[in-house]
Amino acid sequence: MWFFLNGSKRCQVMSFRFPVNTLLHLATHCKGQKTEWSREENKVYTRVWIPDPDEVWRSAELTKGYKEGDTSLQLRLEDETIREYPIDVQSNQLPFLRNPDILVGENDLTALSYLHEPAVLHNLKVRFLESNHIYTYCGIVLVAINPYEQLPIYGQDVIYAYSGQNMGDMDPHIFAVAEEAYKQMARDEKNQSIIVSGESGAGKTVSAKYAMRYFATVGGSASDTNIEEKVLASSPIMEAIGNAKTTRNDNSSRFGKYIQIGFDKRYHIIGANMRTYLLEKSRVVFQADDERNYHIFYQLCAAASLPEFKELALTCAEDFFYTSQGRDTCIEGVDDAEDFEKTRQAFTLLGVRESHQISIFKIIASILHLGNVEIQAERDGDSCSISPQDEHLNSFCRLLGVEHSQMEHWLCHRKLVTTSETYVKTMSLQQVVNARNALAKHIYAQLFGWIVEHINKALHTPLKQHSFIGVLDIYGFETFEVNSFEQFCINYANEKLQQQFNSHVFKLEQEEYMKEQIPWTLIDFYDNQPCIDLIEAKLGILDLLDEECKVPKGTDQNWAQKLYDRHSGSQHFQKPRMSNTAFIVVHFADKVEYLSDGFLEKNRDTVYEEQINILKASKFPLVADLFHDDKDSVPATTASGKGSSSKINIRSARPPLKVSNKEHKKTVGHQFRTSLHLLMETLNATTPHYVRCIKPNDEKLPFHFDPKRAVQQLRACGVLETIRISAAGYPSRWAYHDFFNRYRVLVKKRELANTDKKAICRSVLESLIKDPDKFQFGRTKIFFRAGQVAYLEKLRADKFRAATIMIQKTVRGWLQKVKYRRLKATTLTLQRYCRGLLARRLAEHLRRTRAAIMLQKQYRMRRARLAYQRVHRATVTIQAFTRGMFVRRMYQQVLMEHKATILQKHVRGWVARRRFQRLRGAAIVIQCAFRMLKAKQELKALKIEARSAEHLKRLNVGMENKVVQLQRKIDDQNKEFKTLSEQLSAVTSTHTMEVEKLKKELARYQQSQGEDGSLRLQEEVESLRAELQRAHSERKILEDAHTKEKDELRKRVADLEEENALLKDEKEQLNNQILCQVKDESAQNSAKENLMKRELEEERSRYQNLVKEYSRLEQRYDNLRDEMTIIKQTPGHRRNPSNQSSLESDSNYPSISTSEVGDTEDALQQVEDIGLEKAAMDMTVFLKLQKRVRELEQERKKLQVQLEKREQQDSRKVQVEQAKNDLDLDQDADLAYNSLKRQELESENKKLKNDLNELRKAVADQATQNNSSHSSPDSYSLLLNQLKLANEELEVRKEEVLILRTQIVSADQRRLAGKSTEPNINARTSWPNSEKHVDQEDAIEAYHGVCQTNSKTEDWGYLNEDGELGLAYQGLKQVARLLEAQLQAQSREHEEEVEGLRAQVEALKEELDKQQQTFCQTLLLSPEAQVEFGVQQEISRLTNENLDLKELVEKLEKNERKLKKQLKIYMKKVQDLEAAQALAQSERRRHELNRQVTVQRKEKDFQGMLEYHKEDEALLIRNLVTDLKPQALAGTVPCLPAYILYMCIRHADYVNDDLKVHSLLTSTINGIKKVLKKHNDDFEMTSFWLSNTCRLLHCLKQYSGDEGFMTQNTAKQNEHCLKNFDLTEYRQVLSDLSIQIYQQLIKIAEGVLQPMIVSAMLENESIQGLSGVKPTGYRKRSSSMVDGDNSYCLEAVIRQMNSFHTVMCDQGLDPEIILQVFKQLFYMINAVTLNNLLLRKDVCSWSTGMQLRYNISQLEEWLRGRNLHQSGAVQTMEPLIQAAQLLQLKKKTPEDAEAICSLCTSLSTQQIVKILNLYTPLNEFEERVTVAFIRTIQAQLQERNDPQQLLLDFKHMFPVLFPFNPSSLTMDSIHIPAYLNLEFLNEV
Repeated sequence: MWFFLNGSKRCQVMSFRFPVNTLLHLATHCKGQKTEWSREENKVYTRVWIPDPDEVWRSAELTKGYKEGDTSLQLRLEDETIREYPIDVQSNQLPFLRNPDILVGENDLTALSYLHEPAVLHNLKVRFLESNHIYTYCGIVLVAINPYEQLPIYGQDVIYAYSGQNMGDMDPHIFAVAEEAYKQMARDEKNQSIIVSGESGAGKTVSAKYAMRYFATVGGSASDTNIEEKVLASSPIMEAIGNAKTTRNDNSSRFGKYIQIGFDKRYHIIGANMRTYLLEKSRVVFQADDERNYHIFYQLCAAASLPEFKELALTCAEDFFYTSQGRDTCIEGVDDAEDFEKTRQAFTLLGVRESHQISIFKIIASILHLGNVEIQAERDGDSCSISPQDEHLNSFCRLLGVEHSQMEHWLCHRKLVTTSETYVKTMSLQQVVNARNALAKHIYAQLFGWIVEHINKALHTPLKQHSFIGVLDIYGFETFEVNSFEQFCINYANEKLQQQFNSHVFKLEQEEYMKEQIPWTLIDFYDNQPCIDLIEAKLGILDLLDEECKVPKGTDQNWAQKLYDRHSGSQHFQKPRMSNTAFIVVHFADKVEYLSDGFLEKNRDTVYEEQINILKASKFPLVADLFHDDKDSVPATTASGKGSSSKINIRSARPPLKVSNKEHKKTVGHQFRTSLHLLMETLNATTPHYVRCIKPNDEKLPFHFDPKRAVQQLRACGVLETIRISAAGYPSRWAYHDFFNRYRVLVKKRELANTDKKAICRSVLESLIKDPDKFQFGRTKIFFRAGQVAYLEKLRADKFRAATIMIQKTVRGWLQKVKYRRLKATTLTLQRYCRGLLARRLAEHLRRTRAAIMLQKQYRMRRARLAYQRVHRATVTIQAFTRGMFVRRMYQQVLMEHKATILQKHVRGWVARRRFQRLRGAAIVIQCAFRMLKAKQELKALKIEARSAEHLKRLNVGMENKVVQLQRKIDDQNKEFKTLSEQLSAVTSTHTMEVEKLKKELARYQQSQGEDGSLRLQEEVESLRAELQRAHSERKILEDAHTKEKDELRKRVADLEEENALLKDEKEQLNNQILCQVKDESAQNSAKENLMKRELEEERSRYQNLVKEYSRLEQRYDNLRDEMTIIKQTPGHRRNPSNQSSLESDSNYPSISTSEVGDTEDALQQVEDIGLEKAAMDMTVFLKLQKRVRELEQERKKLQVQLEKREQQDSRKVQVEQAKNDLDLDQDADLAYNSLKRQELESENKKLKNDLNELRKAVADQATQNNSSHSSPDSYSLLLNQLKLANEELEVRKEEVLILRTQIVSADQRRLAGKSTEPNINARTSWPNSEKHVDQEDAIEAYHGVCQTNSKTEDWGYLNEDGELGLAYQGLKQVARLLEAQLQAQSREHEEEVEGLRAQVEALKEELDKQQQTFCQTLLLSPEAQVEFGVQQEISRLTNENLDLKELVEKLEKNERKLKKQLKIYMKKVQDLEAAQALAQSERRRHELNRQVTVQRKEKDFQGMLEYHKEDEALLIRNLVTDLKPQALAGTVPCLPAYILYMCIRHADYVNDDLKVHSLLTSTINGIKKVLKKHNDDFEMTSFWLSNTCRLLHCLKQYSGDEGFMTQNTAKQNEHCLKNFDLTEYRQVLSDLSIQIYQQLIKIAEGVLQPMIVSAMLENESIQGLSGVKPTGYRKRSSSMVDGDNSYCLEAVIRQMNSFHTVMCDQGLDPEIILQVFKQLFYMINAVTLNNLLLRKDVCSWSTGMQLRYNISQLEEWLRGRNLHQSGAVQTMEPLIQAAQLLQLKKKTPEDAEAICSLCTSLSTQQIVKILNLYTPLNEFEERVTVAFIRTIQAQLQERNDPQQLLLDFKHMFPVLFPFNPSSLTMDSIHIPAYLNLEFLNEV
């Protein structure tokens, strides 16, 4: 075999092991290193790697240039220490060069320019510690480092993000490897394998589990078998029985397993199969310190307290020897009881019966008891015994169902069989212990195999397996201080896997070079086949071990000696110097020393046959079967594993190994070798994928990296082998386009004129790299040797550095020129300002001099003027005072003369007044005396006149009349007195007579009673006196108590008044608090409103998700039905889809109801109809039901009260029987009356209904038969009048008959009761004439007279000849009976009103009592609680009142709608009748005039209804729905099918045909579903039917008759409303269908756009030349190829969205729905782009942020151009916008961190940190984001309550709303095209 590199020797340097291959690699790399070092000659600051005993490799940089021939290098370490590094001049081994910083942290290790061990280790360390990336590619290998921490990178969203992606497109992940295997299986139709290896604790089991989870999610089973759940459920079982705690891992797999997951032709999981390898059975009986046995033992002990496990007799794990050897029986953070419950659930899910589970647990418990069996040695030391009373042995035998005595015997004895006879021999103590341990291991191994076999049975499928993916979880290379048989087998398996890995890597390299047509030279590479031959070849280690096992007295020492003798000359076998029982095998990873002790015993796996025979005879079938199936063949796991894949041809890549002819016994080594050969055959027949798990440290610390441990595992797992092979060839590979974009700066200007990029790349490389062996040109790529990319990067950096220097030089010169010009301009300015300052100073001096002269002149002038003014003022003042003195003297003289004149005037006036007063008083005295004299004379004359007779006569004129009147009054009073006296005398006489009578009766009574009565009366009197005295005493006591209570109450009142005052104060405080709370509650209410809106959106989204789930289940049901029909293919087994399909079932659609749900009973029915879930959503219905419950409770109380009253009445009836009989008769009469009245009303109602139906038919016939109608114009009105008269007469007759029947029935009842002699017809006061017996007889005769009208005159003929008097008398009696009946009715109503008022009073009392109770309770509460309680009471009261009002409003609205509908129907009928009559008259007139004339007025006569026959319904659906193409209606009215369907529905409503409406709507909905199912990927068809379904829904609302939907209707449109049916429930069905169509539309659009998004948004260069390309290594992104088929630009996305928008607008889809569609699509673009950004390191750069912002701006511009900016689509892009800004922001200082935190509000903390970790500079001039900066961001974002989900759910769908959008078209204006083939539709 040919490989690229030679050698795998080892050497030891210092105290740390360095592999020889590393140093040899240095030697083979010397030429390249010398070239690179020569290029770096005399260059300081060159960075290198040097060995270090602690960190393995350490970074340093040159402080002095290197020249060839130097013996040492001057280096500076990272800690600034200087160190001299010696160089061997002979070998010239130079240190490894360090990669540029731009390449550090790459996803693929092969992308590094310098490929060597320190570069690999450093890259892994940087990714693991700084970026927290645990996965890294190394060519075809995925390196996974165990983080020892839960990471949120394994959710469903991450699985969907990696599904369908190329392996190099996303960041490294186990899901990427699983997707690659799944894709290759589907593409190449070849089986795949994922090989997961690594040492214990590296995470192999978890990686394999996640890979299987990925397959279960992506390739879920198509049927309901849930096989993927069973595959995942097998993990807990296998971990419980096969995993254990070791010193390196708490959950270490102690066995290898290979799981084959089978797929069908559609690549759905149909089954699985598991193979296991080399279970570590020794762990069952022995554990080292700080280790545990298998988990199942501890889980069972933790659950021992459960009732079903009492018979196991288990206690804690510390009590058993097999579980307590490791001392610590617990694992931190692990609950064994909880894990045991998961294990039991997994058993149940896999179909293991409960009885088998109990049997399994019994066997496991028996192993624990077997380990505690006490074995006692005898004195001789050669024999042992077991106590018969050993409880553990008893438990062991009881649990396994074996005989105690036999097991006790054969545990201490063994049987020896010779040719002549058989011996039973005793065993020593050690032999017995070994035999017991061997039995325990054998039992557990058999149980392990049985469980695996049953898991395989549960995962097996009878379907044909098309392909499979295998997941191999096998132990990695192990080396311990003491290595035994298990480590030897594990390392043997790793040797085989490493050989297969090397050959596969070489094969891939060879295929790559041949595909690219690159000439290359084969190098002889010596692989590890000699080491494998040492182990498995003839007379190899395993062969010699098997031979030694056959020797009767073979020992480990003899076997080791044979190994020394046989293989001492082999280069892979060595003998230790200090030991004769150990040997060393030189493996590919390291030397391992094995101790031969125990090899033979473990290889034989000896179990004595006698013990097995006892177990075979067990009474438990499971135990017996467990050992009966033990055949001498390959283990069951292998057989079962091979059986499931028997149809797959597996051919080994190499000829099978020849074994010796000597027949081997099936030892453990032989079995393992055979199963390993089968595994390798399977792997060689599949395409392998490798996952190498690395354990970063032994302390299990999260994100802690130990370089020593890591490099050991890297050497052992083959990662460095991949690096070596890649480094020997051309590890760096570039596409021509990427190379040109990256290194175009190195191309000369004249070469850029060439359009052929390949030619440009060739010329550039030939000019830059002189050695042609350093690169090769392939068909699509350029291949480089190791280090060449770093050299090109250096040239590019030098070019940039030179350009930078040139730019700096130019900029600095420009800055100096600018500085000089600025200085010159400044100098000139200063000079100008200085000269101006001097000139201004001179001008100021001259101005000041002139001002001083002016001041002196003015001052002197002012001083002279002031002196003059002072003299002038003094002169004027003297003159003024002199003139004033003379004037005052003259004034005094004049004043004295004026005062004298006034005094004289007053004196003269007083004298004159005294004289006048004296004269006037004398005159008055004289007048008084004269007047007195005259008065006396007049008085004397009046006295004389009064004494005359004439005066008296005038006074007595009216007195006579008054006397006469008084006399008459006296006479009248005398007469009244006489009459009253007579009456009084009569009364007294009667009174005396009565008194006498009473006295006589009293005397007779006294005589009859005698003396006893008098004694009794005396006694009674005495008793009454005693009681009176007692009452007086009690009264006094009560009065005293009353006074005391009164005093107490007064005190209490005073206290209450004080409390009242306090309460008032508290009330005021509470009022203030309430005011404050009201303000707070207003804010809370606003928040609650927002919360309610959010909950409404969530509820709507949940409902639409249910609709989506329903449609998905419906589709799945159809798929299953199709599969069943395909599988069965049997005739005669068909289903009728019309009544069984979920699409066409009539039960999916509710029946037509003519009334809405209004009252409580309807609400109850609604709950039963729509189900509990929907009813729970309707709060109004719930409150109605609650109120109905309260009403029923009140009715129950009323009935209880009535029952109590009835009981009281019954008790009264016992006392008064006569009253009882009368009351019974009255009740019977009432009942009879009510029953008769009810019967009459029912019959009358039926008659009225019949009459009404006949009238309707007559009107309809008359309307349809216009020409045949010859009745008069007023026939309809006459008919209505006749109907009214007949109804009135019928009412009168009915009342009369009811009255008579009631009387007759009551009379018959009384006669039968025997009371006909003197019957009392009615004892009620409401019957005034009921006292006469003749009335009853007359009533009976009157009834007979009504029945027989011909005999009336004969019956009453005895009164007169004509009988008129009798008839009149009979009529009067009937009228009287009628009045009596009316009085009875009124009395009943009165009684009912009284009862109602009583009930109201009782209700008010109850309410008052409740209020009093609540008031008392309130007083006991705190003030805050009182306020809350009051608010709650008020809320409940308002809620009840609101419900009552709402119910009342609903009832009124319901009645109003009914009346309006009836009124519209009658008005329509009247109008139709009048129009028909007018039309008939006009037609008759026209026919009479001229019958040949025809007027074409069809359009005006068209009423917007289409009629069709029932048998044409299928044809209508086929032409209008099923076979209709959207292109056929391109030039017609949008949504034409919806209008046509509504016109058909309207006609069915017009003729009142509910079956026709139901059938048409059902067929339409089913037809639409069939069309959508058929065209489930056609956007145009889906959009077409979405618009039509919405339009039909709008039509049903617009023409439903509800006022809320008719506000925008015209009068003509209101005529087209439905008349008879309420299609509210069908509107809900259409709304659900619209939601399903909308979801399908979004799914189709997303399926079209999703492949374009990543390429258009992230990869395509919208701004040319902005992005730079970095090396991507082996995992090259296919989408990065420009000429690839899957490369899209942003214009393609915009064109596609333009197409969507045009289609939806042309088909008339509502604008609101279009807005929601693009909001959903933009969210999907945001989610997919952001998810890829979060999972791709190569796109997290500054240039990508710029490209993103440009692309988003283009999308926003498109939204504005289409007037879609109001849809909220831009808001959905906010996370992506912030991510683009984050990529462009500065990321250094704390201020930058604060800016990032304030800006990125739509991104979660995890997303921000992830982007910062992924951020990658495109060149060396840009700095990386430091770890300290990321920690600062995390610290500032700790307070955020962000979700733990890293990725956005791109499948999330916003809830859709269908707002009501009425149409402006009228039904009669719609034209039906002829090409629709709807000729069978008739326009009405």
